[in-house]
Amino acid sequence: MLSNVVITLVLLITTAFILKKWLALPHNIFLLFIIQPLVMASSPVIVFIGGILSSELSTDKSLATLPITLMIVGVATAAIPAAMLAKKLGRKAATLFGFSLGLVGCVLAMIATQIASFTLFSLASLSLGFCAAFVQQLRFAAIESTKNQEDVPSMLSVLMLSGIFSAFLGPEIAVTAKDWISSPHGYTGSFAFIAVLLVIAMIIFTQFDGAKPIINTGKKSGRAMKDIISQPLFIIAMLSAAIGFALMSYLMTATPISMHHMHGHSLLDTKWVIQSHIAAMFVPSLFTGWLVKKIGLKHLMFIGTLLYAVVAVIAYSGMQVIHYWWALLLLGVGWNFLFLTGTSLLPRSYHEDEKHKVQAFNDFVIFGCQASASLLAGVVLYQFGWAGVVTSSLPFIAILLLLCIKYYRQKAL
Repeated sequence: MLSNVVITLVLLITTAFILKKWLALPHNIFLLFIIQPLVMASSPVIVFIGGILSSELSTDKSLATLPITLMIVGVATAAIPAAMLAKKLGRKAATLFGFSLGLVGCVLAMIATQIASFTLFSLASLSLGFCAAFVQQLRFAAIESTKNQEDVPSMLSVLMLSGIFSAFLGPEIAVTAKDWISSPHGYTGSFAFIAVLLVIAMIIFTQFDGAKPIINTGKKSGRAMKDIISQPLFIIAMLSAAIGFALMSYLMTATPISMHHMHGHSLLDTKWVIQSHIAAMFVPSLFTGWLVKKIGLKHLMFIGTLLYAVVAVIAYSGMQVIHYWWALLLLGVGWNFLFLTGTSLLPRSYHEDEKHKVQAFNDFVIFGCQASASLLAGVVLYQFGWAGVVTSSLPFIAILLLLCIKYYRQKAL
C-alpha cells in the first residue's frame, strides 16, 4: 500500500533528525543516513522480484537469477572506477555521477517490462549495479567524515541502520506500484517510483560537504598493493566481508525462487521473509557500535560466524515459511556483524594516500565474490534443490571460522 511507503519515508526523516540531535551526527553522515535508503531501495526490488519476473521473461528458468547476478557484477566491475573517480573528482561529483547511472537503469527496466525483454531487464540490473558501487563508497565517505578513529564503528553502525528503511521501501514499492503503469508482467510503475527516489537523493546530496579531489602530482604514492594485501589485518578485513557478503547473497538470491516457485509459498509470505532478512541486516546497527566497545571486533566476527552456522542448521530443518524466516533473519544479523568487522578493520590496513586504491581492490573482491555466489545460486538450486544450496555453503562457513582463529592469534590487532 502507498501508505506504507509514505510512513516509511516519514520515519526515515524523523529518525535522521532524532539521531542527529541524540548522537550529534556530523552533517555529512546525517545526509548519508537519509540518502542511502532512497538509492538502496532499488536493490531489494531486484532481489525481491528479479528472479520472479525473470522466470516469466526468460525461457531458460535456470537463468532466473541472472539479473540479480548482473546487478552484483555491476557493483564489482564499477568498484574500482567508482573509487578512482572519487579520487579524481571528489566524493560529491563521483557519487552524483553514480546515482545518474541508477536513473539509466530505472529507465531501461521500465522499457524492459513494457516490451517483456529479459535481455533489456538484465542490462537494467547491470546499470543499477553500477550505481550501487557508488552507494557502497558512501561507507568510506562516512569514515572520512568521522574525526576520531574510535568512533568509526559507531558511525558505520548509524549509516548501516538506515538500510532498514530500504528493506521496507524496496519490496513495498515493488508491490504497491506494480500496476500503476500497464505492462505485460507488471512492475513498470515500481521502477518509475525508484527513479523518483533517485532524483530526490541527488537533490539532497548536493548539500554534501565533499572533500576536494586529490591532485595528481605524477608521483607514485603509498606502498605497493602486494605489500598491503599481504598484511594479516587486510586479509582478515577483506575476507570476513567478502565471504560474509557472498554467503548472504547466495542464500538470499535462492530464497524467493525456492519459496515461491518451487515450494508454492505465497508472494506475500516471500515478501515478508525477504523484508525481514533485509531488516535484520541493518536493525542490529542500533547496538553494534555499543557492542564493539564492549566485546571488540574479534568477538563480533566470531558471533557472526556462529550465526551463519546456525542458519545452515535451520535451513536443513525444513522448508516451511518459518524455517525460511528464521534462517534469513539470522543470516541478516550475521552479515551485519561480519561486514561491520571487515569495514571497520580495513582503514587500519592502509595509509591516507593509499585509501582509494585499497578501497577499490577491497570492493572489487567483495562484490566479485558476491556476484559469483548469486549466479551459482540459481544453477545449484535448480540442480540440487534448497538442500544443495545449504550444503555447498558449509565449506565457506568453515573458512570464516579459520579466519576467526587467525584473528584471535594476532595479538597486535
